Amino acid sequence: MYLTTIFSIRALMKNHAPFKLTFFFQAHNLILTAGSGLLLALIAEEIVPIWWQHGFFDAICNSRSWTPRLEFYYLINYYIKYVELIDTIFLALKKKPLAFLHVFHHSATALLCYTQLNGRTSVSWVPIVLNLMVHVLMYYYYFATAGGAKIWWKKYLTTMQITQFVIDLCIVYFAVWQRLNHAGYLNLPYVEDCAGTDGAAAFGSLILTSYLFLFVDFYFRTYKSAPKGATGKAKLANGNGVSGVHHKSS
Repeated sequence: MYLTTIFSIRALMKNHAPFKLTFFFQAHNLILTAGSGLLLALIAEEIVPIWWQHGFFDAICNSRSWTPRLEFYYLINYYIKYVELIDTIFLALKKKPLAFLHVFHHSATALLCYTQLNGRTSVSWVPIVLNLMVHVLMYYYYFATAGGAKIWWKKYLTTMQITQFVIDLCIVYFAVWQRLNHAGYLNLPYVEDCAGTDGAAAFGSLILTSYLFLFVDFYFRTYKSAPKGATGKAKLANGNGVSGVHHKSS
């Protein structure tokens, strides 16, 4: 339905002037900034005591790290992913360029959250927390630039996203390593099992790995390969729409 909606809007907008939608665009991003910050604080309030009392390994691998309250927060995070799909609708209505990374990242992340909810992977909080941290800044960037503000740290948003995925994968791969050895798929040294299903672990690892490669590719094509002085007008949109596309006239 997401893809059908987006391509239908693009088809309808083909001979139509782009909409500005400044107020709605700013409101959307302000809501996501505040929502991401609030959810980040709530998850931290729940996970920090577990980490403090039982250590980091238990916080990412033990089933006690999948509490009813955290499960509820993860469900809210999953629902927020559908709100974030509106990002693409705004881009389509404003006739902004859409990159494969943007569409893939938005649609795949909703599916990723769903699989981890069903798989009850205790390490879920790591990518969720890091993602929320980035989103607080990212959606603030959208809000501010839509109002005409000049944000000097735009380029570093993509760097932060890449760093996020590197940290995600280091921890997730470690957790999957424990799971694979405990389940008997490997016969190598490990600590103990990590909670979650094999399918959720495999899918999560695959999606996060693809994100890292796609964001690194976007970074080099946008900021390293572009002619000097042209990065501010890059005609690409990364997984969350951050690019050189100016939002001042949005």
